[in-house]
Amino acid sequence: MVTERTPYAARLDVDYPEELNRLTTFFRLILAIPIVIILSIISASADSTYIVISDAGETVSKITTTSGGIAGALFLATLLMILFRQRYPRWWFDFAREFARFATRVGAYIVLLTDEYPSTEDEQAVHLEIDYPDVEQDLNRWLPLVKWFLAIPHFIVLFFLAIVAFFAVIIAWFAILFTGRYPRGLFDYVVGVGRWALRVEAYAVLMVTDRYPPFSLS
Repeated sequence: MVTERTPYAARLDVDYPEELNRLTTFFRLILAIPIVIILSIISASADSTYIVISDAGETVSKITTTSGGIAGALFLATLLMILFRQRYPRWWFDFAREFARFATRVGAYIVLLTDEYPSTEDEQAVHLEIDYPDVEQDLNRWLPLVKWFLAIPHFIVLFFLAIVAFFAVIIAWFAILFTGRYPRGLFDYVVGVGRWALRVEAYAVLMVTDRYPPFSLS
């Protein structure tokens, strides 16, 4: 009897479009600007400037500090919560998952995987699932301290995969303009890179699983 392997805790799939709009594809980067601004506002880091003034009223120096943005905040806060409390609040997880879904919809639109303008709420053609962890049963409280280090091989591979994906999107852009279709091989590759990146994010940043991400696009 063959036992089916348990699916990874983070999963991504995008519906393959039979036909894409050539006009919106041509102007895609321009059309994406409003939703990219919204995403940037949500995820942007914050800068704080402190001015040191002498007794004479003269400015001695300026100190500027920069926060790491929402991704950095989620990483650090989740690490501390698992490490010291062995908890992952459900509302915290829900926010992280919905933010990942929104960011992925924006990314899918930019790389031409869908014609649907990214929604801030609806799933649309981008299906992203992340399983909520049972922290005490599923997660080692000390592993978050080294997950970023263990994930370095994935970061290196993803860097080169992303370069190839960049050129794949350019080729797909021309293909859509001439044929109205996204070549299926290129489509599956770009989605695969996104799937790989999501699994690494779930492991090293969101820390919802201790299962090491597979080196696979599928």
